[in-house]
Amino acid sequence: MRRSPENTATRTPSLTDIEGVLVGHYTYRERPTGCTVITGPAPFTAAVDVRGGAPGTRETDLLKPEYTVEKVDAIFLSGGSAFGLETATGISRFLEEKGRGFDMRVARVPIVCGAILFDLALGDAKIRPNAEAGYEAMRAASSSAVVEGNVGAGAGATVGKLLGGERAMKGGLGSWSLHRPDGLKVGAVAAVNSAGDVVDPATGKLVAGARKSDGSGFVDTMDQLRKGYTPGSPFRENSLIAVVATNAFLTKTQCSKLAQMAQDALARCVYPAHTPWDGDTVFAISTGSWSAGGKPADVGLVGALAADVLAIAILRGVRMAETWGSYPSVRDFPREK
Repeated sequence: MRRSPENTATRTPSLTDIEGVLVGHYTYRERPTGCTVITGPAPFTAAVDVRGGAPGTRETDLLKPEYTVEKVDAIFLSGGSAFGLETATGISRFLEEKGRGFDMRVARVPIVCGAILFDLALGDAKIRPNAEAGYEAMRAASSSAVVEGNVGAGAGATVGKLLGGERAMKGGLGSWSLHRPDGLKVGAVAAVNSAGDVVDPATGKLVAGARKSDGSGFVDTMDQLRKGYTPGSPFRENSLIAVVATNAFLTKTQCSKLAQMAQDALARCVYPAHTPWDGDTVFAISTGSWSAGGKPADVGLVGALAADVLAIAILRGVRMAETWGSYPSVRDFPREK
């Protein structure tokens, strides 16, 4: 269901503040999982940067600068591990019904890219996002401020699992944006499901992560690793997946650099990040509606801002989350070390 228009002067900064970007969620009621789709009224230029050692992705090869297709119709973030890749089928069906896609003369083929995270440990693992979830997320896509917390791809997210899932906390989905006086805009959305702890880079304090066995506070995963702790196998249920967007006119090659620079946010906020057990993936998109006085945008500037905005989206992903089962949220665990 589409939400009603909002007063943009008072609404929370969000990825959808970028003109030409729409976001929709589908969240299951049966257990915490779902998908989030990022699309628009027209295709946008896109690229991706994958740094986690265990990614689950769709059509990311075609986002490499040397490949032919320049623009995509939608990007999805989904729970459900590899099963969640099925959401792309429903997204493609919706786009085909709207006459969208790459013109191949005999048919228009929708270009749909995406990434998944592992959330099967929460509830019945047989319930995971499918084609209908993708279709419904597309139907719900709007320019309203992105709903955050236990929704869409962040519904079943958890963080701080290096010391075992029983010490983890609830993660979620967060979004943010920045508007410069000259008209440049940068936004981000992130589903925060990391193996590592989440840290506020402004203060260096732990925000969410592995808890002490008695629940009295944080353990500090990096401190435990320095003291000799060796992770076991039960925590390989992770991945922080995200999208950054800008209204700056960028080429596909520049979008690739934008995605690379935006990954700095993970290094700043997640300790440790980009591990062999994470599928950390960041997409970058450009709607191309703004240029610096008619000149190409400085991708270094846009990338620096994107890393800052994504860092805030990551923090909001855990701060807006709600407790589920044995996984407490930041709101119910206010012991920032």
